[in-house]
Amino acid sequence: MRLFAAVLPGADAVGELREALEGAPPGQELRWTGEAGWHFTLAFMGEVEDDRVPEVRARLARAAAHTAPFSLRLHGCGHFGRRALWIGAAGGIDALRLLAERADAAARRAGVPMERHRRYTPHLTVARARGEGVDLRPWLDALSGFEGTPWEAGTLSLVRSTLPVSGVPGEQPRYEVVGEWPLTGH
Repeated sequence: MRLFAAVLPGADAVGELREALEGAPPGQELRWTGEAGWHFTLAFMGEVEDDRVPEVRARLARAAAHTAPFSLRLHGCGHFGRRALWIGAAGGIDALRLLAERADAAARRAGVPMERHRRYTPHLTVARARGEGVDLRPWLDALSGFEGTPWEAGTLSLVRSTLPVSGVPGEQPRYEVVGEWPLTGH
């Protein structure tokens, strides 16, 4: 199954982001992600063999047990080239990065081949460009001052991602939380 470890924003944070995006310029150039897809990916594992999943779960549980809850807020926006628009985070960024490192290490130790390690950039993808060369400035300008209310990140989630297969344009991946562990470290 296709898996990733993530921190999911709280309900209030989702509501604030929904409001902010409703105030953003309309545009057919972007394909907006649904609320079900709003998450901070910590470690993308890709396809994980079924026999490795129990070990991944056990190691993620340990990572959560070694991490204390921390405060986050949705903050500002950014982009990856001209292809993705995202909302950033502020607050406990060091704790979020540490949890990302722990989730990545948990997957590696469970025998999941992970991509080459690179510096973690906390982001929640809200839109993807429909084509090449889309000018994202109108949305970057509209969302650059976005500041959400702080919320407590207190759970590490293991999420299953199912890619669309119907071929219907604009169909979104489906996400299902298949494991959750409270952050209980000190």
